[in-house]
Amino acid sequence: MRWFLALWLVLSVCPPVQAGEPVDVALVLVSDVSRSIDPSEYDLQKQGYFAAFTDKRVVAAIRGGAIGAIAVSYVEFAGEGDVATMVTWTVLRDAATAAAFAQRVRAAGRSSSGRTSISSGLRQGMAELAGWGGGEGVRRVIDICGDGTNNSGEEVSAARDAAVAAGITINGLAIINDRPVSWNFAHVQPPGGLDNYYRAEVTGGPGSFVLVVHDFASFSEAITRKLLQEIASR
Repeated sequence: MRWFLALWLVLSVCPPVQAGEPVDVALVLVSDVSRSIDPSEYDLQKQGYFAAFTDKRVVAAIRGGAIGAIAVSYVEFAGEGDVATMVTWTVLRDAATAAAFAQRVRAAGRSSSGRTSISSGLRQGMAELAGWGGGEGVRRVIDICGDGTNNSGEEVSAARDAAVAAGITINGLAIINDRPVSWNFAHVQPPGGLDNYYRAEVTGGPGSFVLVVHDFASFSEAITRKLLQEIASR
């Protein structure tokens, strides 16, 4: 009975949306769930998203736009083919709708594990944005975070270039893995650093940027800062 009441509450606050309705930005959150991210780190990611979307600064940024609304969906990726949209498009207008979306993200179970196909995550983000539509006036952003390089699927730069050509901005959050092991050291700490890898291979488009977080415990504040930049970038 409790789960039914919780579901009813979420649906009543976040009713089904009409794809393409007016919003200031359509934002796809694309999150790395590959095997280099252990269960405790995954939990810190989910708690970080929850904290960010319930932060008063983020709610104020949402309400401060010309329309006062954003559309958001949440995607998880691991290896090629291990990609899933965990929370479909939701329009956020105020503290209640933002909190309900945050709860849905936090409650969603882990979709997979395995290798790291950033390119597949980007392709899923592009598909989400194509499904949303919204016309030429809507800013379209993919917000991708991860702790390693692309080691599965197509070249990540090819997916990046296709997204940028479609008018999409890709921003990155490079999580510096503070507990690397021998088998994944080169993956999580590539030559030049993961942040530079993201700048060179992953992000692109008007106003794109990369933020760096040096441990998973700092993820919450980093994703909050990232959302504030993305929502307020007009």
